[in-house]
Amino acid sequence: MKPEDIQELVKRLVERELEGIIPSSRPIPIGVSARHVHLSGEHLEILFGKGYELRKLRDLSQPGQFAAEETVTLVGPKGVIEKVRILGPLRKRTQVELAKTDAIKLGVDPPVRDSGDLDGTPGITIVGPKGAVTLEEGVIIAKRHIHMTPQDAREFQVQDRDIVRVICGNERKVIFDEVLIRVSENYALDFHLDTDEANAAGVKTGDTGILLKYRGEVKVPEKRYIQKRLITEKDVREAEKKGYTIILTKGTIITPLARELASRLGILEVR
Repeated sequence: MKPEDIQELVKRLVERELEGIIPSSRPIPIGVSARHVHLSGEHLEILFGKGYELRKLRDLSQPGQFAAEETVTLVGPKGVIEKVRILGPLRKRTQVELAKTDAIKLGVDPPVRDSGDLDGTPGITIVGPKGAVTLEEGVIIAKRHIHMTPQDAREFQVQDRDIVRVICGNERKVIFDEVLIRVSENYALDFHLDTDEANAAGVKTGDTGILLKYRGEVKVPEKRYIQKRLITEKDVREAEKKGYTIILTKGTIITPLARELASRLGILEVR
C-alpha cells in the first residue's frame, strides 16, 4: 500500500469514529489531585498524638472536603516521599493515593481503584511527628472519575457508575478513556485527574474538559469478583454495594441466607 493510500485510509477511519461522538455542550471543570493521604482516627492519633485534630488549610472542590495543614512521610521498599498532604475529614480506613510516578519512586505497585476499594492493595509505612503506621493494605492509584449531582447527571444523560470519555488539553489534547461517573447530592461537578494524567494533557486545576458519549455505545465497569473461604450475608451486601460478583468454588462455605440473597441479587457465580 502506498503512503498516500495509508494516509487516506487513516483519515477515513478517524472521520468515521468522530461521526459517532456526541460532545457535551457544557464543559466540566478539572481538579488535579496530587499524592495525598486519608487517615482514620486511630492512625491520626498514632502519627500526631492522643486527641489530635486536623487543622484546615483550605477547602477542596467537594463539599465538606479539605486539605489539612499536616503532612506525613511515606516510606516504601525503594524510596521515601516527604511532605505528603493529609486530606480531611477522617475516614474509617486509612488510604494513600499516588500517581504512578510516585509509586515507582516508592517501590510499590498499587492497582487503579475507585476510592475506598482497598481490599488486596499493597501497604506502606506512614511516618508522622509522634509515631509511624505500617499499613498492610491501602495504597491505590485513583481511577479517574467525575463527581456530579443528580441534576448534572440528567443534563449529561449519564448514571452513577457509568464509564465515559473526556477530552481536554490545548496543544496536547488527550482523550481520557475509562472515566467513572460518581453521582451524589453531596458532590460538586469536577473531573479528577492525578498529576501524571494532568501533565500528559498539559492541564491544571481550573481548566475544563468535554464529556464524550458514543452513539449506541454502552460501556459498563470491568467485572470484579469476591472469592473467600466463608461467605456471609454481610459479604454479599458489601459485594452488591461495590458491584462485585460472589464466586463459589469447591470448598467455599456460604451461609443459607447469603446464598439466598446473592441468588436474588443475581451476583452469584458457581465454578
